Amino acid sequence: MNLIQISIEKPTAVVAAIFMTIVLGFIALERIPIQLAPDVNKPVITVSTWWYGASPYEIEREIVNRQEEVLRGIEGAKRLTAKAQEGRSEVTIEFDTTTNMDRALLLVSNRLNQIEGYPEEAGEPWLDTAGLDDNAIAWFILTKTEGNERDIAAYGDIVEDIIQDRIERVPGVARTTAYGSSSKELRVTIDPERMANYGLTVPQIVLALQRANASISAGDVEEGKRRYLVRAEGEFQNPDQIKNVVLISENQENNRFGRVTVADIGDVRFTHKEPTSNIRFLGDSSIAINAVRQSGANVIEIMAGIREAIKELNEDILPNLGLKIEQVYDETIYIDSAIELVRQNIWIGGSLAVIILLLFLRSWRATVIIGLSIPISVVAAFVAMAALGRSINVISLAGIAFAVGMVVDAAIVVLENIYRHRENGKQAKEAAYLGARQVWTAVMVSAFTTVLVFVPILLMQLEAGQLFRDIAVAISVAVTMSLLVSISVLPALAKWLLSGTKPKRTKLFIIDNIARAFVNMTVGYVRIITRSRIASFLVAAVVAIGTLSLSYSMLPKLEYLPEGNRNLIFGIMLPPPGYNLETLTEIAERVEDRVKHLWASETGPDPIAGQPPKIKNYFFVAGAGGRTLFGASAIQDTRVRELIPVLTRSLFGEPGTFGFFTQPSLFQRGFGGGRSIDLDITGPDLEKVVSVAQQAAGLVGKIFPRAEGNQMRPIPGLVLGAPEIQVRPNRIKLADNDVSALSLALSIDAFNSGLRVAEITVDSKRMDLTLQGRKNEVTRTQGVENLPVVTPRGDILPVSSLADVIVTSGPTEIRHIERSRTITLQIKPIERIPLEAAIDMIKSEVIMPLESQGLPVGVNMNLSGTADELTRTWHAMVINLLVAVCMVYLLMAILFENFIYPLVIMLSVPPAAAGGVMGLAVLNLNILQPLDMLTMLGFVILIGIVVNNAILLVHQSLQHMREEKKSATEAIVEATRNRIRPIFMSTLTSIFGMLPLVIFPGAGSELYRGLGSVVIGGLSLSAILTLAIVPPMLRIFITDTNKNHSFKLSTKKDGTHAGGKTYTSEVSQGTYGVNGNYLKIILIIGSFSCFCSSAIFNSYYFDSVTDAFL
Repeated sequence: MNLIQISIEKPTAVVAAIFMTIVLGFIALERIPIQLAPDVNKPVITVSTWWYGASPYEIEREIVNRQEEVLRGIEGAKRLTAKAQEGRSEVTIEFDTTTNMDRALLLVSNRLNQIEGYPEEAGEPWLDTAGLDDNAIAWFILTKTEGNERDIAAYGDIVEDIIQDRIERVPGVARTTAYGSSSKELRVTIDPERMANYGLTVPQIVLALQRANASISAGDVEEGKRRYLVRAEGEFQNPDQIKNVVLISENQENNRFGRVTVADIGDVRFTHKEPTSNIRFLGDSSIAINAVRQSGANVIEIMAGIREAIKELNEDILPNLGLKIEQVYDETIYIDSAIELVRQNIWIGGSLAVIILLLFLRSWRATVIIGLSIPISVVAAFVAMAALGRSINVISLAGIAFAVGMVVDAAIVVLENIYRHRENGKQAKEAAYLGARQVWTAVMVSAFTTVLVFVPILLMQLEAGQLFRDIAVAISVAVTMSLLVSISVLPALAKWLLSGTKPKRTKLFIIDNIARAFVNMTVGYVRIITRSRIASFLVAAVVAIGTLSLSYSMLPKLEYLPEGNRNLIFGIMLPPPGYNLETLTEIAERVEDRVKHLWASETGPDPIAGQPPKIKNYFFVAGAGGRTLFGASAIQDTRVRELIPVLTRSLFGEPGTFGFFTQPSLFQRGFGGGRSIDLDITGPDLEKVVSVAQQAAGLVGKIFPRAEGNQMRPIPGLVLGAPEIQVRPNRIKLADNDVSALSLALSIDAFNSGLRVAEITVDSKRMDLTLQGRKNEVTRTQGVENLPVVTPRGDILPVSSLADVIVTSGPTEIRHIERSRTITLQIKPIERIPLEAAIDMIKSEVIMPLESQGLPVGVNMNLSGTADELTRTWHAMVINLLVAVCMVYLLMAILFENFIYPLVIMLSVPPAAAGGVMGLAVLNLNILQPLDMLTMLGFVILIGIVVNNAILLVHQSLQHMREEKKSATEAIVEATRNRIRPIFMSTLTSIFGMLPLVIFPGAGSELYRGLGSVVIGGLSLSAILTLAIVPPMLRIFITDTNKNHSFKLSTKKDGTHAGGKTYTSEVSQGTYGVNGNYLKIILIIGSFSCFCSSAIFNSYYFDSVTDAFL
């Protein structure tokens, strides 16, 4: 017994299986994680090392170079980058996606342990891994309530102990980070006059404090039955312990000890560090806090817990402290909108598909049977996604939405055949069995061709491949389930619903006449064209070559990944080097005044006609070292991108200052990712690198004018002019006063900004122990010359008497790529310039002119970042396209046990490609839609879909020849007549099922509307041209008898009908085969088509056809 017969004879089991699937689907929906984007395995290890007060040159020399030396050549590493900033270094190793990260972490740690002799004040390197899920899912702003006059930065302890602790307790929150607060420290304030009185120097005090702050395990002692651990416990835990540290202890003449403690030379108390950043939210000082989710956690559930936590804080704790916290960014808003849009599209698309079925079948019973395949297949897809560990996100939702238009294809073919048998007078049970049995092989192959094209995508390890994996899984599972439904549930329902009724077709005069005319015209065309093999060949050749040429001429330039439309604009301000925090805050206030008229809190939420949308949230982060960030969101979230030129213009009035603004991509980690191109200028001599970078920046500014909306960001900068005060010791004067260079440096550090002595634990909290002068108010460069230096002889000398103080300049940051000093120009072209076109412009108008005039020795220019990812992903997509074509071809060869018929079927692919390009062009008439990698996926999907109609035609033709003994021409004509209705039923239901994804705007639609336009355009054109090209090509290569090249199609089958009658089907032993005289023609056409397709997909995107094929 086969599955079709079992389902017909045991309908109860079928119904039970349906309900079981639905129950499992609801369970899966409860457990499957929901998040914004798929988890992307982009293995990166970051090594961070702190050295407070050190310059970028010192960081590079003492830390970065040594770490790069031991980390180079590490197994699995693809890229090594580093940056040396003031007081901090960061070395980043990017690994291949197949690397075992646990082993990689161990390798990196072991190699770093080989480094000895770090500077004493440098901290231990710490390792961190990164991925796409490191992006914050929520941002919060803490502000003061009315009447609270305390500095907001002083609430750092409250933020850490109460707010962050409460949010991190929410299940699924991995960590939180606060910005704009000031951490607590224990400060020792010293008096230079008292120090001189006792002959104490800064190094002596530092050494005494460090030696006194010790806790060491000293073994154990056993006494009787007990074992006691011995510990020498001397760590500082409160200010009194520090005050009592003895600095000098001398035995005087009367045998009494004279002691000098820390309390004798200064004061010890808790205080807060000077804030290193200033955050303003809608004009008020504030503290920003973000929350990062755990990998694989359900964002919807996390956000519900976070909202509850914020509500508790605002109701119970914060009002008593004069504070309030507000959530200003919520990732789930976009997710909820995307889910709602997909739900809407599923309902609309499903309804349109049902209407199309009603128009064709004119039977509510038949329509219900097919319509049931949609929810069953979709629910089953959720079960499989949960079992495979996938998540619900904007990409998988797109797959589910597309599946709605695809899952009815198999059901249409099966039911249409069943309905045809029913119309011919067979009983419902027999019609259900015969109708399903006759086409199930073709239906199975059609479904498998759709699934097989995703196999290369599932194996693709690049970032784009990992993103596409969810849409591949969703569509593949839904289509596979639709196959099972069509050969099990459908026959059972058809036998039940069609029993006792006589098929009647309601007449629709206009539609029926149009359909009849089209069928007659198509059949007449096929009847005429199949009479002449030469005419058939000419038609096929013209269609194939014409569609390929059309594809080539209309194919747009490439983009990488769609950015999405997240309601957030993020930017960075690049001021002249050396601006301090106060100056940056003043700039922030002036910039705020220029955009305040758009703040909804100031002028209301309703936008003015012809003006940008109102700003809902606006923040400004001024950081030490000149790093200054902007952020804004809009009341109308779909128009947020209109704020980019507004924020860019807000900086035009600031001299020497410009900004780089972007809408953060859904799929990129960190600032500046997504749609940007990195032009790396590398070399050993930093001054030469800067010089070339300045020339390149000038050329970039000409071809991408800033006034048109293009943006460029130099990383780290185009000048080495960050102001710097260098204290150069006079060795002779130092020796004369018994002062070492180290003592001089430590004294300057202590009496200027404060010297970090150690990290201590007070009440289970880690904080810095700092040594600082009594008066720390150096406001002018000359003030450094007057800082006190206490000598061992008890003298207090100004710095100027021991060293030369010189005002100079130096870099604020030094970047390395592959161990070479680098300046990167990050270029973000306007949307109407495709990324691939921008890359070509940079190569031809920036890199080539500079290289032709001669670069300094050792200086090189390269493109990286998104440009590199685009090239690698495109290569992978081309390979996947070719592999998909081969897999579909071989699968069809298995079905037909022949290698020629699949070639005929594959001729339906070029028209589909042309239709896809035309569909994208039509979409671009109203909405800018580039050919990004997600849109390219539409062409891969088309390969698996458009061959279905050709498969039905060829399969039906051979079946007529085998079972009804028709001639080749008669079989082809009859197959065309019989298959027109199911071909257009499945095509139109797919088109209208997917159409809402293209025409309805909303969250997530910008990601998949390009993909939808390609599939819809390809299906539309291919449905028509398949009828024009496949029948004549089939007639060329099939003959009624052929002695030389034949294969047997006739077999003898005995079995039992579903109706219980025994049947015997014996077909004549005449053979029907491929015309050997035309074998060379099909091979030539196939080879020529493959060559043209490869040329189009390669030479169009690379420098030459030769390069593409070499």
